[in-house]
Amino acid sequence: MKRRIHVGFVLVYSLVSYFCSCSAFYLPGLAPVSFCEEGNDGDDCQKVIELFVNRLDSVESVLPYEYDVFDFCKDAKEKRPSENLGQVLFGERIESSPYKFNFKQDVKCKAVCSKSYKKGNKEDATKLDFLKMGMQLNYQHHWIIDNMPVTWCYDVEDGQKYCNPGFPIGCLVTTEGRPKDACVINAEFNKKNTFYVFNHVDIRIVYHSGAQEGWRGARLVTAYLEPKSIKHADENKPDCEGTTPMEVPGEFDGDVSIVYTYSVSFKEDNSIKWASRWDYILVSMPHTNIQWFSIMNSLVIVLFLSGMVAMIMLRTLHKDIARYNQVDQVDFIKLPTTKGKSSQSYEDAQEESGWKQVHGDVFRPPRKGMLLCVFLGQGTQIFIMTFITLFLACLGFLSPANRGALMTCAVVLWVLLGTPAGYVSARLYKTFGGEKWKTNVLLTALLCPGIVFADFFLMNLILWVEGSSAAIPFGTLVAILALWFGISVPLTFIGAYFGFKKPAIEQPVRTNQIPRQIPEQSFFTKPIPGIVMGGILPFGCIFIQLFFILNSIWSHQMYYMFGFLFLVFIILLITCSEATILLCYFHLCAEDYHWWWRSFLTSGFTAVYLFIYAVHYFFSKLQIIGAASTILYFGYTMIMVLIFFLFTGTIGFFACFWFVNKIYSVVKVD
Repeated sequence: MKRRIHVGFVLVYSLVSYFCSCSAFYLPGLAPVSFCEEGNDGDDCQKVIELFVNRLDSVESVLPYEYDVFDFCKDAKEKRPSENLGQVLFGERIESSPYKFNFKQDVKCKAVCSKSYKKGNKEDATKLDFLKMGMQLNYQHHWIIDNMPVTWCYDVEDGQKYCNPGFPIGCLVTTEGRPKDACVINAEFNKKNTFYVFNHVDIRIVYHSGAQEGWRGARLVTAYLEPKSIKHADENKPDCEGTTPMEVPGEFDGDVSIVYTYSVSFKEDNSIKWASRWDYILVSMPHTNIQWFSIMNSLVIVLFLSGMVAMIMLRTLHKDIARYNQVDQVDFIKLPTTKGKSSQSYEDAQEESGWKQVHGDVFRPPRKGMLLCVFLGQGTQIFIMTFITLFLACLGFLSPANRGALMTCAVVLWVLLGTPAGYVSARLYKTFGGEKWKTNVLLTALLCPGIVFADFFLMNLILWVEGSSAAIPFGTLVAILALWFGISVPLTFIGAYFGFKKPAIEQPVRTNQIPRQIPEQSFFTKPIPGIVMGGILPFGCIFIQLFFILNSIWSHQMYYMFGFLFLVFIILLITCSEATILLCYFHLCAEDYHWWWRSFLTSGFTAVYLFIYAVHYFFSKLQIIGAASTILYFGYTMIMVLIFFLFTGTIGFFACFWFVNKIYSVVKVD
């Protein structure tokens, strides 16, 4: 026994170590670009480095905005790189900027543009108010050089360095004199009710030379910046050595002029490889320095509990089946009843496990069977989509360097997986004896996706009204509808056609014509307590990763630990299956044969715990303010909860379906 435990622990440790190692593995997503100095001939390398800007976001607001909305310096020849579906759905709006650098040419204090705001001009007042709002809510710039974020690195607690893939517009010192967020980095930011604009950036670009490795030019490996607030007296002769910050008073009682400048320097560092240039960003992200030992302990505990559940189920069931088969082979009437032992053993066999007594009703079709089939069809579609997406992400194909690839992959897979959804729904509906096959197919193709799209459309209306960059363009909405009705729905019909062509699933025992009366149930075997308890263990194995996922969505942090996420996904499958099977067995022993919906809802109730945790996360971790942002948070959370409900419910149902078929196929029933 000790040897088995030791081997099991070593196996779990090896799996965790493997997934830890692959959690930081990623593919860069794009082919490397070589840069050369001016004067070098050849078309295989670039001389000019272009800086692109992305939409601005905030941890205090769900509403991102495009770069141009804040009245920053614009590129004279504005151009946008092509965006994939995932980038559009996530609200990324990348465009060119006037910040352009010649490779290996250092620049000191160069003016980009000047923005003037005249007192009494309503248009200028509106622009300045929007800029102040961005500083008050701590909106962050996101700049990109060679498909790599320009990071702002600074020291945090315990001497560690944190590299943020964004930097603030500016900061605010409140009327009470309390500096907010980024204002603490400069002691000069001390005037009450004053905004300080970061109008200057010192950029440092690090490159890897290819001379020693036999390829021409150089490749960019890191890009840092340091934001500063500097008041320039003369736009034509900016002075970046000054210490007077660029102040914007809280009250617009005078003209305001802001001069935007930059300095850039280059440094060679051949120790950093191009393929690992994202490492310093991912490793230094806050909350991603996971306590590996704690995570491993959680995984070992969950696996140990799952193993105990499986062992108990196997041993108990083995005894039940052996006892039942032995009782069926013995004629109790002919055997001598010495002191009532034979009759007593028969009664004990019947009382210990009452699941055999409901063999004539256990496969009776459930109420609302069509709706259950629709949910199971959609859950199957989501399960396959999630498995393939996480597997590809674990291999590194959907890394943060490949922008929007994760969402694009998930949407495309969902569209193409309509056939399994239609097949599963139709096959189960036929097994239940359903005859309204047209209604079944239409509901499978339209019900759950329709709910998600309606919620998504309402959230998009709010984004449109607020003028956010996250609002999906009308053309993209039409494209999504075309994918849904043009590809997913026909594939669902094809799957349903093959599902109805197949014979109904043959059950191991016959169903009685008259339903058996269910005896009075104890508190723990009643439906609601069992369903509520069923979701606790599955949620316990995901809530740690759920924290990091919510951070990546709402706190705008990069998520890259797909190796651990895939491992937790597998553990979730095992835990949902075994928890549902265990509770299903207890209910059958209590002679309650209504297991169809209960098996789906038992593991599906994990989604309710997910929603409760999302509410807790909103009030305890986030600083979101405003009605629109609150509605958007809970609107998008409901989409996530619905998808998770269908996913976990489907896992529990099919595990229980397999279990019930298995146990009733091995016992002898007259």
